[in-house]
Amino acid sequence: MAVEDGGSSRTAADAPLPRALCDTTELVSLGGDAPGGALWKLSEPGRQLDANVVRLPAGGRVDTHTEPDLDVLLLVLDGAARLDSADGGHPLRAGVLTWLPHGSTRAVLAGPDGVTYLTVHRRRPGMRIQPPEAADRLRRSHDGG
Repeated sequence: MAVEDGGSSRTAADAPLPRALCDTTELVSLGGDAPGGALWKLSEPGRQLDANVVRLPAGGRVDTHTEPDLDVLLLVLDGAARLDSADGGHPLRAGVLTWLPHGSTRAVLAGPDGVTYLTVHRRRPGMRIQPPEAADRLRRSHDGG
């Protein structure tokens, strides 16, 4: 029997199932003992999203950068931080959900107790192996040729 999902021929037996992936309360409970960096990453095959739980220790920062292609949602799970953007600094605390639109310039500076946050964005396409002439075409187009 086919599942009605806009024309897919997938059967109910092979349809993906929702499931719990991570207990963020457990990750947050590590507090200052948690290592800096990504504490968890979404890694399910066939996914359309990327997601990470990130820990910045006290005073840690994500340097100023611009994401040209992806909108990002950032949800603070624990601690506090400051989001610096073109219009100034914005305080972030547990429970604050922030939209970081593509094209925006931003930096994150962790507060005195550090910060743990979840980010979610559309998955970047994987790198594809291209024939050597593809690189030559790119070079010519950038050189004005």
